[in-house]
Amino acid sequence: MLTREEAIEIFMKSKALLTGHYRLTSGRHSSQYMQCAQVLQYPRYAGQLCDSLAEKFAGIQVDLVVGPALGGIIVAYEVGRALGVKTFFTEREQGVMSLRRGFAVNPGEKVLVVEDVVTTGGSVKEVIDVVREKGGEVVGVGVLVDRSNGKVDFGVRTESILKMEIESFDPEDCPLCKQGLPVVKPGSRQV
Repeated sequence: MLTREEAIEIFMKSKALLTGHYRLTSGRHSSQYMQCAQVLQYPRYAGQLCDSLAEKFAGIQVDLVVGPALGGIIVAYEVGRALGVKTFFTEREQGVMSLRRGFAVNPGEKVLVVEDVVTTGGSVKEVIDVVREKGGEVVGVGVLVDRSNGKVDFGVRTESILKMEIESFDPEDCPLCKQGLPVVKPGSRQV
């Protein structure tokens, strides 16, 4: 199993964890930014992180691993590979998290829900709801990075590779702005 330091090293080497001056999707500013897509582009790193996440659920029955599109697709695949079980993903259809592409959760199946990054946990909660609506039993949640630092409660066993709370500031009170450092807006969504 990876140590916290080893995980941070992987995130830094892959440029998934950045340090500088960033404008977050919320509009707030921060000296750190996490973009897990950067680490997941490297199969070796994805495998190391997801093998370690799967190890945290050793000893419990898992029949299926499900993650939300997009961030949870690779994580679900790699964790499922490590556990030797079927995997698939949910996706939004007209704004609602859904099972598509012929994917099905069978009543009574033991399901592990996974995601790349959790901040508020909204997507994971939606996946949990989909699984339960289909009669599946959610036995746990696994995430690569918990940006809530353990504050999000899914009501089931939750494990992460890295817990962190990324400090953020209102732009008016940002010490990085006061130092005159230029601000960058990374990520997949524009503010």
